[in-house]
Amino acid sequence: MTKIERKEFIKGLLFISPWLIGFLVFTVYPIFASLYMSFTEYSVVGASKWIGLANYKKLITDFLSLKAISNTLYYAAGLVPVGLIVGLVLAILLVQPLKEILFYRTTIYFPSIVPAFAFATIGVWFFNPYIGFMNNLLKIFGIQGPFWLSEQWVKRTIILMAQWGAGGTALIYMAAIRDIPRELYESAELDGASAWQRFWHITVPMISPATLYYLVIATLGALQIFDLPNIMTGGGPANSSLSFVMYLYQNAFRYGYMGYAASMAWILFVISFILTMLIFGTTRYWVFYYGARR
Repeated sequence: MTKIERKEFIKGLLFISPWLIGFLVFTVYPIFASLYMSFTEYSVVGASKWIGLANYKKLITDFLSLKAISNTLYYAAGLVPVGLIVGLVLAILLVQPLKEILFYRTTIYFPSIVPAFAFATIGVWFFNPYIGFMNNLLKIFGIQGPFWLSEQWVKRTIILMAQWGAGGTALIYMAAIRDIPRELYESAELDGASAWQRFWHITVPMISPATLYYLVIATLGALQIFDLPNIMTGGGPANSSLSFVMYLYQNAFRYGYMGYAASMAWILFVISFILTMLIFGTTRYWVFYYGARR
């Protein structure tokens, strides 16, 4: 490296030093600190005590921890596919050549920017078994609505309520659909392909990169679900809606078990990493890029 290059390099470091310092202090250090903390018995007010793998062993035998993991995996198994279907259906509707389509796009996307506290509060009223909109709507058709926030229904209710923000997913899919070359559809139509065949053999493969993005982001988001169950039910009834992040939060900031909470965070990281790698590991079978050679 020449003298001039060294000077330019130092100048570059000085320019990015505010971000670099912030990244090291607020991202890198907390990561390694939480890893160390997960092997200790630590509360904010006292000194930490090294206990090795005791926190991780406790996770295996802690009933609430296992319950929270089970609930979280249930959320992920419901939120990801339901969100994909709802977002894709909305995207297909929002690319139709209608004069008022801009109004519809705005209307569909608007709920996505509403704070979680607001629509969770609305959700409690919406699914109220006696005066709620959902059961009153079902009553019109002669259907007796269930107790949506009961132990048997609460997780499914939260999954349904989460679709309030499906506009963000619809926006991504809408952009992917509009980017598909029109000549592909024209060629398929000339060959006699039906609407379903055009959708399955052209639309689905061509939007697969957007689907990959959605699956990764939605899976990570589902594993970290916190706002809706926390605000709507507080984890109840009988811990049936308690998510893993909620239980982590309770241990860290309600009970002061920072070491145990740190071990939970790392378990969540491992689960998230494994699921993400599984998704990426299957991409060669279903993700296609237009014009790319395989």
